[in-house]
Amino acid sequence: MASLTVDIQLATESEDLPEADTMQQWASSAWLGDHDSEVTVRIVDTEESAALNAQYRGKSGPTNVLSFPFEAPAGITVPLAGDLIICEPVVKREALEQRKTVTAHWAHMLVHGMLHLQGYDHIKDDEAEAMEALEIQLLAQLGFCNPYEITDDIGETEKDA
Repeated sequence: MASLTVDIQLATESEDLPEADTMQQWASSAWLGDHDSEVTVRIVDTEESAALNAQYRGKSGPTNVLSFPFEAPAGITVPLAGDLIICEPVVKREALEQRKTVTAHWAHMLVHGMLHLQGYDHIKDDEAEAMEALEIQLLAQLGFCNPYEITDDIGETEKDA
């Protein structure tokens, strides 16, 4: 099985983040490649996320995760998957809005971003369904609930209520 090296860069003042080895585990679980690779995960504040979102996606405001797959020049082979930019305040806010634990949402954002780096997308309905099904499967293997189920209380799904 191929391994993934995760380089974590902290560009936020927050100290309320998952442990580095936990983020390594989540990202590695979503590395489906057949070769060893490396990813940089940069944890940022809303200002940096908003600037990058505007520059690269033409959208205003911060977003939860941005993915930048590495595109090697012709003839160059380097084992890099790419970069993930995760906005800590957005992840925390979304977890509260979606009535999820912050830890579960962090795991989802890392898995989601890793799949984007490997070419998965959710622009078309059929692609979205395939990507979401894979996210649900990978997160279940990590011990997390379906991130797309509506919850009525932290950790309690509609089916449980």
